[in-house]
This record gives sequence, C-alpha cells and structure tokens, in this order.
Amino acid sequence: MSEANVQATELTSQYTAQVTGDLERNTKEQDRIGAEIEALQEQLRALQHDHTVLVSMQQALGGASPAVEAATAAAPSVPHQAVAEPKPSKPKKTAATSAKKTASKKPAAKASSVKAPKTAAEPTLVEVIRGYLGQQSEPHSAAEITAALTQTHPDRSVKTTVVRTTLEGLVAKSHAQRTKQGSSVFYTAPAAAEPAAAEPQPEAVAS
Repeated sequence: MSEANVQATELTSQYTAQVTGDLERNTKEQDRIGAEIEALQEQLRALQHDHTVLVSMQQALGGASPAVEAATAAAPSVPHQAVAEPKPSKPKKTAATSAKKTASKKPAAKASSVKAPKTAAEPTLVEVIRGYLGQQSEPHSAAEITAALTQTHPDRSVKTTVVRTTLEGLVAKSHAQRTKQGSSVFYTAPAAAEPAAAEPQPEAVAS
C-alpha cells in the first residue's frame, strides 16, 4: 500500500506540473493574441477614419460615384466619423485658388499672343542671304557668308551647311551666281542681270 501511495503521489505531482505549465502557456498565448487583436482593431479604426475623410472630400469636390457610395454604405460605422465629416470647406478654398490661377494665366496668354507678330515679322534666311549678297561687291564662300551672318544676326542659329543649301537654291532660281576658284565655290548677287534687262529700253524708244 505504501508503494501504491508513493506512485499515486508521483503521478499527481507530474500531472500537476504539466497542468501548471499548460496553464502558463495558455495564458501567455491569450495575452499575445489579445495584443494582436487590439493592434488590428486600432489599425481598422484608423483606416475607417481615413476612409470617411476621403469620402467627405470626394463628395465636396464633385460627388461620389455609385460604387463609392455603395462602399461607404456597407462600411461599418466608426465614432470618428462625426469628427471627420465637417471638412468640405477645404475644397472650396482650393476651387477659389484655382479660379485665381486661371485668371492670372489670362494676361500671360494675351501677352504671348501680342509677342507672336514680332517673331513672325523677322526676315527669313533666304531674304537675309539675298540682302547680304546684294550689299557685297566681291564673291564670298558659304563659310564667309555664314560667319558674316552670325555676327550681324547673333540671335539666329546659322550653320554653313544650311547657308550652302540656301545659296544653291538661289542659284537655281537665278537669284544668285556661283563661281569656282580651284576647289572653292563663291557666290555673288546676280548684278549682271540688271543691265541686260535695262538695255532694251533705249532701243525701244529709238525705234
């Protein structure tokens, strides 16, 4: 009987220790899960608060879509909604400021439209080159003409290749003459064409 009592007490102590350990683990697990639930609930309340603020701003800006209205109707109510709803005054300020911005942009648009004719009145590169050739008594190469135009018109981006192409176009239309000296090409104004056109006039009067 004494041995049976000893075994019984040992089993009782083992079970007691096991139950005590299980209770401690259970209590710690409950505390951990409870803390997680509280954190999740806090996140949920924050999200719901942000949701109500965004919905109120959207309604003030122009009305919510049916999908958004259905989502807001299905969303659970939160105590923070009563504080978040009276915020439609901010979009009104933004609308007023946007109206001021649009009004301030109108004079700039008018000013740009007034400046437009000035740029349109500038002479073309063809006119500039013809005028330069008409003022010169000696032939000049395309590089020399480019350098001269760059000095007289610093606001223009003049390139030698563009000037040479323009000069060749003037030669094709008899608005300029091209002469070669070795491997170099020079251009002059068609000054010889003017006396030829003026010579027949005395003959017509004599006849």
